[in-house]
Amino acid sequence: MKDFLRKLELPAFIKDSRLTASIFIVLALSLLGAIIGFIISPLYGIAMLLLFLLTCIFAVYGTYVLANNANNYAANLSYRIKRGEQEAMIKMPLGILLYDKDEQIQWVNPYLQLYLKNKDLIGSSIKSVDPELYEYIQDAITDKTIQSKVIDLANHKFQMIVQDDLGVVYLLDVTKYANIEQKYKEQRLAIGLIFIDNYDELSQSMSDENLTDMSSYVQKALNAYVKQFHAYLKRIDEDHFILLTHMADLKKMEEDKFSILDKVRKDSSRRNTPLTLSVGIAFGSESLNEIAKQAQSNLDLALGRGGDQVVVRQPGENARFYGGKSNPMEKRTRVRARMVSQAVEELFKGVDHVFVQGHRNPDLDAIGSAIGIVKIAKIHGVDAHVVLDTGDVNYDVGRLLAKMKDAGVDKDMFMTPAEALNKATDDSLLVLTDHSKLSITYSQDVYERLKSRLIIIDHHRRGEEFPENPMLVYIEPYASSTCELVTEMIEYQPQGGEGVLNNLEASAMLAGITVDSKEFSLRTGTRTFDAASYLRSIGANSEVVAELLKENINNYLQRSHLVSTIEMMNSTMALLTGEDDKIYDSVIVAQAADTALSLEDVEASFAIARRSKDEVGISARSTGKINVQIIMEKLGGGGHLSNAAAQLKDVSVEDAKNQLLKAINEYSAENE
Repeated sequence: MKDFLRKLELPAFIKDSRLTASIFIVLALSLLGAIIGFIISPLYGIAMLLLFLLTCIFAVYGTYVLANNANNYAANLSYRIKRGEQEAMIKMPLGILLYDKDEQIQWVNPYLQLYLKNKDLIGSSIKSVDPELYEYIQDAITDKTIQSKVIDLANHKFQMIVQDDLGVVYLLDVTKYANIEQKYKEQRLAIGLIFIDNYDELSQSMSDENLTDMSSYVQKALNAYVKQFHAYLKRIDEDHFILLTHMADLKKMEEDKFSILDKVRKDSSRRNTPLTLSVGIAFGSESLNEIAKQAQSNLDLALGRGGDQVVVRQPGENARFYGGKSNPMEKRTRVRARMVSQAVEELFKGVDHVFVQGHRNPDLDAIGSAIGIVKIAKIHGVDAHVVLDTGDVNYDVGRLLAKMKDAGVDKDMFMTPAEALNKATDDSLLVLTDHSKLSITYSQDVYERLKSRLIIIDHHRRGEEFPENPMLVYIEPYASSTCELVTEMIEYQPQGGEGVLNNLEASAMLAGITVDSKEFSLRTGTRTFDAASYLRSIGANSEVVAELLKENINNYLQRSHLVSTIEMMNSTMALLTGEDDKIYDSVIVAQAADTALSLEDVEASFAIARRSKDEVGISARSTGKINVQIIMEKLGGGGHLSNAAAQLKDVSVEDAKNQLLKAINEYSAENE
């Protein structure tokens, strides 16, 4: 019986052992009934036998009928599936392309043929039919992945999968869904915070009528601007506004480069009430609370960079800057200086040690301001040191250290980074002077040890690279130098600053102001001269300052050599370049850039020279018409609108020059 069933062309479900067993059981019961029938009565037995035979015939016939129907159903289903596949390949929005090893087309389905717009494709190379599609396919093959990617082709969006081993390309039209995604992205919410930079200072000297006129002007100007871009603006107090807009409209504002900044600055200047705006805009998070926090952080960054600019950034991404074309304006009040001085005094309480460090290759401004902070700490009974390796310093700082040693004062003021690490505890405090970037700090090990207990005092514009959660930040880009800021802090000490600095230390701080202000010719305001006057009153000696700033003959010759390499990149920008195999002192490079800027028709100068075996430095200077800070930020540096720098690792001087030229071209394109 088993051999008989094997010969039958039966579907798998009929060959199932459970169905076969059921049939055998029915037949066995029928046969058993016939046998019992013969025992009871021959006539009854014959009837039961006939019933058994009929059951056998019905079982065999039924099996054949069922098998035939099942085979027909399977054949019909298989045909329909194959026909459906063929119809799908032809009619569904799915493009299929087969190609050979020579990248020639072997077959395309009719749907894809519509987009390729070429009647005779078979035998043609993919590149000749559609170069754009060919590039997409090559990129997918190079990536060695069959993961889908969305491409643009013939004004449509396609999800493409390439199976190079089979020579097949699948293109699924996802234009509808891509448009929905694009619309979703365009309608995501962005939050902006707008701040009138110097509203408080102007309001103190204006009449109520003029103040109302000024406030009304700003409101109308902002309302008119946001109306162009279908945004929402709400004033939340006298000098703060909140802005709500969609991403599509924010993109248009960025393309416009936030022209409202220039309009408000120019119009208010004509009214003799010079106003500037700072704006922080954030987007990109599902949480509105996170977007609002990021917007406030962006506004803080804009203010820290001197104001009059817009910072656009989403959480975790790089910021985009707009504006910042004007020099930051000097504040008309010393309130903040007094508040910071008092805050520093409070922070010094309960501290076992204060460490102060400037930037790498510290100049007189970094060292002078660090000395000032150490002296403030000491008058409050706190042990304090400047983190500095006195055996490896610039010539001007070395001259100061030699004078301090000869005078026999403050012998223990300086401490090497290794010594500072040994002395540092969880109750110690670190103060960064003349910088706020981790990448250029004097000792990164000391920073890492005390980064949770940090104070920042700086006069450079705040950049993207900024320590997280410092205890106190005092950044005033309007100031000439950090020494100016620290001098004001000393003035507001309880005893009025008397006895805080000796004559040599006061001279060192005055030298720091002199260096960074280029002998009081750049970024100087009334408070710069006030600070210098105060230092003179407590013993600063102008002759000592002049001696500290003297240039030795070798340095003068090196600077002159750098200046002799001058070449004009255009009618207003000068470039100085040192030799790749020669190391220059950073001060000399900066002085060379200053010298070039003093020449006729030069509005910006850039000096490039090697500072160590693995680092090339760029010093940038401008008269203020060109924002060299933005150019240096493109290279990872920073600084002021008119005074900035960058350091490039593991590059040649020629490579640095090419990177600089690229950054200048980008800046020029952005400001056309």
